[in-house]
Amino acid sequence: MVTYRDALNYIYSFTNFEVTPAGNYSSRTFDLTRMERLLAALGDPHKRFQSIHVAGTKGKGSTAALIESVLRAAKQRTGLYTSPHLHTFRERIRVGGEMISPDDVVAGVEKCKPLIAQVPGVTTFEVMTALAFDYFAARGVALAVVEVGLGGRLDATNVVLPRVSVITSISYDHTAILGHTLAQIAREKAGVIKPGVPVVTAPQRDEALRVIEAVAREKDAPLVTVTPDLRFSIADRSFRVLPQSQTLDSQTFTLQWCMRLSEKGGQAAALPVSDAQRGWATTPSKTTSNNLELATLNLKLLGRHQRVNAATALAAISVLRAQGIAISDEALRAGLANVQWHGRFEILARNPWVIVDGAHNADSAQQLVAALREFFPTARWRLIFGASGDKDIAGMFAALLPSAASLILTRSRNPRAADPARLAELAASYPIETSVALDLASALRDAARRAEPGDVICVTGSLFVVAEAREAWLADHGVKVERDS
Repeated sequence: MVTYRDALNYIYSFTNFEVTPAGNYSSRTFDLTRMERLLAALGDPHKRFQSIHVAGTKGKGSTAALIESVLRAAKQRTGLYTSPHLHTFRERIRVGGEMISPDDVVAGVEKCKPLIAQVPGVTTFEVMTALAFDYFAARGVALAVVEVGLGGRLDATNVVLPRVSVITSISYDHTAILGHTLAQIAREKAGVIKPGVPVVTAPQRDEALRVIEAVAREKDAPLVTVTPDLRFSIADRSFRVLPQSQTLDSQTFTLQWCMRLSEKGGQAAALPVSDAQRGWATTPSKTTSNNLELATLNLKLLGRHQRVNAATALAAISVLRAQGIAISDEALRAGLANVQWHGRFEILARNPWVIVDGAHNADSAQQLVAALREFFPTARWRLIFGASGDKDIAGMFAALLPSAASLILTRSRNPRAADPARLAELAASYPIETSVALDLASALRDAARRAEPGDVICVTGSLFVVAEAREAWLADHGVKVERDS
């Protein structure tokens, strides 16, 4: 009899770019034809639900989780497909907020296996994606939020025709695959833009934004741009996200909006909008002059970068409302408040503080430093660092090490993990106390022995490192984490 472990072994038996870096990003390696053939054999399950497609370099997982949570609070039957997972494969595929069961993974694999055998060259991620889409269709999902795995243009998820496409912040990552300039990377991410389908973009650097704007024009896709000060416009409304307060438990902000007029004096209409959906809230919390406000929205995800993700998610939700999907202010408030996304500036313990954050490129490391400075301006930071060997480790060190008091280098179990000896060579030019630990459990114990009250132990460098750190820390404190192995 096939077991859950057998099913996972089968899924991972194909080419898996999460553990083996792709050497050739082309239609030979990443071929949508394979995905289309496999889905056709399954009865095209991706055409039996509607979707929101989320691409980008940073924040796409958090943004996808935010959108799904709001839609679920609005009583939609939701699916969520994300990658990678932290502890169990089941995290990747969720319906109504619940992870796919081990039995359903087994059933999905047994259904797909004879069809997969007819599609030469299929990859692990393609198998996962087909399994997720078939599960969503079978479970009657109405709206699925689908996160891109890598890039966008040639990603296996790019077979969906979404209600709205979303592009989160673009920065340098996977440069050997996607390109060495922001324009090249943005071109790959913008591959998710479909003809006539609205696209939302998070704040971008000019080089990336120009590419997104050009592709949107080429595809006649209405473009909603979130600006650096968190403004965006949908149809005849102009929105802004205004920060209110932030603690180490949550942050609050206000969503403010008002009527937007065109330059000719008439109502602007960048997107089609139904009469029933012209307002955001039927009973707004506050009215100030010509502005309406939904105040004290609560978000457990911390840091300014999560406000950017929230604003991007709100822009996507606004597009869906303009299309006629009913989402009340109560659903918005509840959906934002209920989101949890582990491994992203997550606080595991206090005094000394233990924080895990999956920053895996230079820009993400800079955002982590900004958050640490905001919350712990006078504390000593004791870093535990491990990264995949194909990442911009020098760029991450340039952001992290000048402000750190000590550094413990280690590695995850992932085959792509960089050798700590190589990490030590790259860190040698910084005047920082450095040591090496064999694994995350040892690194955490070493840091805890050295830490004093008020110190911050921060584990970062990759989500694989963060996952193992969470498992080790929680196990040492009597909390069992579900793991596949």
